[in-house]
Amino acid sequence: MKYKKILLKLSGESLMGEQDYGLDPKMLTQYASEIKTVHEAGCQIGVVIGGGNIFRGLQGAAKGMDRVQGDYMGMMATLINSMALQAELEKQGISTQLLSGIEIDPIARKMSRSRAKSNLEKGKVVIIAGGTGNPFFTTDTGAALRAVEIEADILLKGTRVDGVYTADPEKDKNATKFKSITYDEVYEKGLSVMDLTAFTLCKENNMPIYVFNMNNVGNLLKVVNGEDVGTIVQ
Repeated sequence: MKYKKILLKLSGESLMGEQDYGLDPKMLTQYASEIKTVHEAGCQIGVVIGGGNIFRGLQGAAKGMDRVQGDYMGMMATLINSMALQAELEKQGISTQLLSGIEIDPIARKMSRSRAKSNLEKGKVVIIAGGTGNPFFTTDTGAALRAVEIEADILLKGTRVDGVYTADPEKDKNATKFKSITYDEVYEKGLSVMDLTAFTLCKENNMPIYVFNMNNVGNLLKVVNGEDVGTIVQ
């Protein structure tokens, strides 16, 4: 196994599956199964999920809602997704701990580095909701922060695209994929890997980012084992 401790970032939109909104039970089951396989292989796993399938603070702000209030609503959306994944993992026999950037008793304990690392060492999958706990930061930034805090070997960004391309492969048929790329090259080429705050946090803390297609069954285990199925940024 190449990576023994990972922070897996999942988008909220990915949990919609074929739906236009909300949670698709099939996707929850699939993702939990992928995480279970890697967990049983001996990898320590932290998970951060976005909330875009339910609510995005920026979308609310664009429609005239107060940005701070909207961002807190977005944090609540990440908590709903995290609770759903926790329930599915527990159903599949995996012990979990749900932590959050904002404490919500009795659902989630407040995120702390020591609490997260302690639960990982006990063999639990640690799901971290609530972003950074502050408005004006995305879930990408929350994932970058948590990856650095738990001293993960790598931040895995599970998407529906199999890596980083010269352009959006869903819009440009001539887009070519990078096998590996440096942080500086991403800046220079203006590529979209994560939002700038999250990306800079990873760069400054030498946290590699691996972008891969999470929807392909078996890919998560392949990434952890060092197989080439996506793009590494380092």
